[in-house]
Amino acid sequence: MGTLQSYIADRRKAGNKARTINYGLQVVRRILNLASGEWIDEFGLTWLVSAPKIKLLRELDRAEAYPLSWTEQERLFRELPSHLRSMALFKVNTGTRDQEVCSLRWDWEVEIPELETSVFIIPRERVKNRQDRLVVLNRIAFSVVNDMRGIHPTHVFSYRGKTVKRMRSHGWLDAREKAGLPHIRVHDLKHTFGRRLRSAGVSFEDRQDLLGHRSSRITTHYSRAELVNLINAANTVCDQNPHKFPTLVVLQRKPRLAVVTN
Repeated sequence: MGTLQSYIADRRKAGNKARTINYGLQVVRRILNLASGEWIDEFGLTWLVSAPKIKLLRELDRAEAYPLSWTEQERLFRELPSHLRSMALFKVNTGTRDQEVCSLRWDWEVEIPELETSVFIIPRERVKNRQDRLVVLNRIAFSVVNDMRGIHPTHVFSYRGKTVKRMRSHGWLDAREKAGLPHIRVHDLKHTFGRRLRSAGVSFEDRQDLLGHRSSRITTHYSRAELVNLINAANTVCDQNPHKFPTLVVLQRKPRLAVVTN
């Protein structure tokens, strides 16, 4: 850890949060563990006798999830450039991550003619939890996909003929400032989808599958009935019904009052 202190200090100075720094520390820890346990030299010995202990930073600066209200979503989306608006609309209706949206390819689409729709299966090497990711399309997400057909030969989403590296661009940052929502992150669109599913009464297991969370279930093998159930669950977030989606209540601990005694 002493050797890594300059690495940590440089990234803190650059404004990186603890979680981002921890990603780098996890890579170092993984390499050291391989060098002490699996990598063997020509003499049959591991490169290291034992791996030094790498301690991750406490993530005290981690941003809290912020699900958008329908009004906030409308304000933000109105300011987004058209290509980011399409990506954001897809993201908030599928719960996909930023890189899953940016890398989404046409050859990952699987048509389901009997249900008059399609799904996407993102290969595990492109997914954070290293499991194949089933992306179920509700009617809004399916409409977005259909609007994108024929624009780019390989990727669903593009900008001026090129693929998009990430959604958090100048266009995103400018739009959230204009909308008066400077705290909104791209990842909050995923949280919004999850929150709306929960408010609609979708079961925990179905929310896991729709959000692509790691599960012991084989998540890309479904019967027709199971797919219909997931599609119906995803469609519950399409309607802006104020009675169906209660206002988000944020609870905060009140500051403790100081008692002064004479």
